[in-house]
Amino acid sequence: MKKTAIAVAIGCLLVANSATAKSQSLSVEQRLQLLENRLISAEHRAEKAEQQVEVLKAQQTTDRKEIKEVQERVVVKNETPATETANNAASPALSLSGYGDLRIYGDVEFNMDAESKRGTLTKLNEDNTTEQWDMDGRILLGVDGMRKLNDGRYAGFSIQPLADMYGSMNLDDAYFHFGQENDWKVKVGRFEAFDMFPLNQDTFVEHSGNTANDLYSDGQGYIYMMKEGRGRSDAGGNFLLSKQIDDWYFELNSLIEDGSTLFADSGNIVGTDGRTYHGREMDKERNVIYMRPVVSWSPMKELAFSAAMESNVINNAYGYTNNNGDFVDQSDRTGYGLTMTWDGKKTDPENGVTFNINTAYMDADNEEDFTAATNALWKNFEIGYIYAHNKIDDFEKMVCDDDCIITDEGTYDIHTIHASYLIPNVMDMNNFNIYLGTYWSKIQSDEKISSDDDRYGARVRFKYFF
Repeated sequence: MKKTAIAVAIGCLLVANSATAKSQSLSVEQRLQLLENRLISAEHRAEKAEQQVEVLKAQQTTDRKEIKEVQERVVVKNETPATETANNAASPALSLSGYGDLRIYGDVEFNMDAESKRGTLTKLNEDNTTEQWDMDGRILLGVDGMRKLNDGRYAGFSIQPLADMYGSMNLDDAYFHFGQENDWKVKVGRFEAFDMFPLNQDTFVEHSGNTANDLYSDGQGYIYMMKEGRGRSDAGGNFLLSKQIDDWYFELNSLIEDGSTLFADSGNIVGTDGRTYHGREMDKERNVIYMRPVVSWSPMKELAFSAAMESNVINNAYGYTNNNGDFVDQSDRTGYGLTMTWDGKKTDPENGVTFNINTAYMDADNEEDFTAATNALWKNFEIGYIYAHNKIDDFEKMVCDDDCIITDEGTYDIHTIHASYLIPNVMDMNNFNIYLGTYWSKIQSDEKISSDDDRYGARVRFKYFF
């Protein structure tokens, strides 16, 4: 390589010298010195080029070693005897479509619980006994597919089947989404939309449901958390549009479902065998459509302010038939929510504090619900408080087999304290954690509803990721 560079340099010098001779004459010594200087410069450039080639070769060698190490760690075992696979027309192979990335993952979550009354404030245990001990949990297996183009456009899917401890198969998320990275997105299927009531490390806060179904248990307390139109329903699906503009995030989620599934089965109420609201059995006429717009502003990396509303826009979706044979609509429900989040762990994962302030208000037929909450997480410890104040304007007289707390119109308050502690990296495995959770909750009402009632519980949760 040096010889080639020198030859080129000599040719260029001869041409340059020929042109220079026309303008002025140089001595032989001057010409030789000029030629020597240019030859030295050419040698230096050639040496630098050779060094760059060696660096590139070394980098390629390192990359090949790293790829080989990864390939060696991923072991695919074939337990079928070679004599058996020899009978195949072709060698066994795993084939992928090649349209994009495919990711397989999952987690294990099993709980051991001790409670004063199973189901806390919104669901009584079947035999109405106290001091319950129980185990529950599930294993999630997730599969995500994604195809992304060079300009940031993408399309993909996610499916997360669940196998629970009691032998049933369920489903967490199942959706299809597409859009432009960090810009706009369309999402359709079964999933939860924007969380307007974050509880931080909510290991054991179970007095309000975790999906869009069975949130309201007639005769018990209700803690409204902006979840009625959030999604992951067992009786319908979501269609979501979102847009990111600098520090602003906009989202519009629509949930189409059987709206009566908001109310838990109230077979414990004498004279009914289905879902009830204010002592009356629900009759479904048509599906509801919840519209749930959300706007969130993040002026800083750690700070976010969010506002949202959710409302059923379909009239006469469900209700009851009165003594005159007329259908009475009870599906008019509109909720509002505000939340502020400070997530110091984004900039300081070790010592940062995550702090939430949440508030929500529901204006429903013959009922108004207000909820406010705050919680904080520092290192591995979380503590929070939830307050609910509800007013019922109309209630059908009823008899409840399981000593319902609310049996008449009036007002009531619910106070809840919850806490949890994370034990990370069990047995030096960063994918195995144990959570300790506890809560205490008390419902206080006026004389028209019922006497006071309090409940408490503790939980040990085993969490393993794979």
